[in-house]
Amino acid sequence: MIAPIDVISIGMVTAVGLDAPSACAAMRARLDGFQETRFLGPGGDWLIGAPVPLPRNWIGEKRIAHLAAAAICEAFEAVPRARGQTALILCLAEKERSGRPAPNGARLLSRIADIVESPPHGRSRIVAHGRPSGHVALGQARRMLVAGEAPYVMIVGVDSYLTTQAIAHYLADDRLLTPDNPNGFIPGEAAAAVLCTRSHNSGIRLFGLGLAHEQAFIYNSDDLPLRGDGMTSAYRTALDESGIEMNRLGYRIADLIGEQYWFKQSALASLRLVRGAHGFQDIWSPAESLGNVGAAVVPLMIGMAFTAARKDYAAGNPVLIEASNDSGACGAAILTARTA
Repeated sequence: MIAPIDVISIGMVTAVGLDAPSACAAMRARLDGFQETRFLGPGGDWLIGAPVPLPRNWIGEKRIAHLAAAAICEAFEAVPRARGQTALILCLAEKERSGRPAPNGARLLSRIADIVESPPHGRSRIVAHGRPSGHVALGQARRMLVAGEAPYVMIVGVDSYLTTQAIAHYLADDRLLTPDNPNGFIPGEAAAAVLCTRSHNSGIRLFGLGLAHEQAFIYNSDDLPLRGDGMTSAYRTALDESGIEMNRLGYRIADLIGEQYWFKQSALASLRLVRGAHGFQDIWSPAESLGNVGAAVVPLMIGMAFTAARKDYAAGNPVLIEASNDSGACGAAILTARTA
């Protein structure tokens, strides 16, 4: 069995709350941060988005850096001894994605370190795979912690679809939710951080991790039918590593951003792996409150599971967290609540 790692602290900055407790409470209550933006939709109406209500109107890289720094600082508040000995894995938008808010990852990392007032750890790195970046980062964090490269690893995701170039691109592709297009997503932005370590007696523990690729991804040019092979494979790898069957999962959290494709993919993966009798298995999605928050989504979903376990309102145990991106990368992680 691969050595597990524990998530011991979290931080969030979202459209429904500027810290993890308020954001998780709002999402649990099914509140949302949707409002008119200053971007025009195809009919001349203001486009609906989910911006973070920051106290200052920062834009561009400065805005993204402050979002990430706030989430990091919140995660450090619960474990102050981790400051100065934590390697950072920064999850960002795909390099090829139009309108990504911070194209220079190394400069962003340095800028975040300046705001947090902590120099970058020598093992800090960047993962730029969009929504499933957090799953890749979990694998890297586990290897780093097992190898003793750092006593703590912070996985932080930050992203925004609320840029002029991104809005123009996804409107042109008919991907955004508008009065004329019900099969679209609401552009959002967020940052979330999770602090990981080994052998802690509380928090939530990573027991299984799976990464795969879907050939019939949303942009595939061969018009391949979606069978959910990629997500099914990611599920199966995570389940095999955990030593459990699909019917023993308590619930799932998924990045169901709004388009039918992602709902179908998740449903297919579940249906193909469930065997035998099982009870109701709930599925949560932060997109119901925040829209599409890109690379921030996996740390955000881990934070949702962490808070639900700590506050004792989780829909079961363990939880499977899934994410995928437009080019077919799929990730699944199984986490189990731990008590002191």
